[in-house]
Amino acid sequence: MGSAEATDLFRTYLKLERSLSDRSVEAYVRDLGKLLRFCEAHSPSLDVVHLSLEDIQAFITTVAKGGLGARSQARLLSAVRCFYKCLRVERILKTDPTELVDMPRLGRKLPTFLTLKEIDAMVAAIDMSRPMAHRDRAMLETLYGCGLRVSELCTLRMSRLHFNEGFVRVIGKGDKERLVPISPEAMKQIDVYRNEERVHLPVQKAAEDFLFLNTRGSGLSRISVFNFVKKLAVKAGIRKTISPHTFRHSFATHLVEGGADLRAVQE
Repeated sequence: MGSAEATDLFRTYLKLERSLSDRSVEAYVRDLGKLLRFCEAHSPSLDVVHLSLEDIQAFITTVAKGGLGARSQARLLSAVRCFYKCLRVERILKTDPTELVDMPRLGRKLPTFLTLKEIDAMVAAIDMSRPMAHRDRAMLETLYGCGLRVSELCTLRMSRLHFNEGFVRVIGKGDKERLVPISPEAMKQIDVYRNEERVHLPVQKAAEDFLFLNTRGSGLSRISVFNFVKKLAVKAGIRKTISPHTFRHSFATHLVEGGADLRAVQE
């Protein structure tokens, strides 16, 4: 099987069978590309369909010697395993050469989270006299109050807000939809933002249903939210290295500390 054929087959499998986002699909395909280049560089060249366990181990050894860290090796091996699962699903292979390959050992790193006091400090650090301050307050409350990923915040739609029932519909990884409870404070701040600021924005046609907009009336980028959170943390005197995802960890941590079932929070 040639590289182009293998890549096309894998991309189709990831989209149709795994329902991954375009970003995740391309990340998996890039990792497969490393294996395909390894096969082509071998003399004589190797057929990726018929690699042995020894070939896969030689590939992992090669990338490790090239300076790839344990975490990146694990992600790469995960993509390669997914590719061979694809070949088995398509009945191109009967056995998987990656089954006996050990994952690299990873050091367990605990995620950073904010205390309630630190979150309050960040809220207080928002200058409410500045333009779009109500939006910023609403974004912060929604990140924490719903435990959203930054991409989910940026693509949150007004048509998916169900305040009477107390939840929002969120489209997450792999275009999977889930219902997320929303806090009364987040609902309050969203309403203030919509009534005080959003109604006055020159909303662009493609962004009419997006909740959070920039001053030009377009949807927010993830990097703009990232920069907003980083700057606000500095202003609030927080020395931890944080990102929008920190609020997701904080949301989960505080739920468990408050007595919520760990498995339910994970789900």
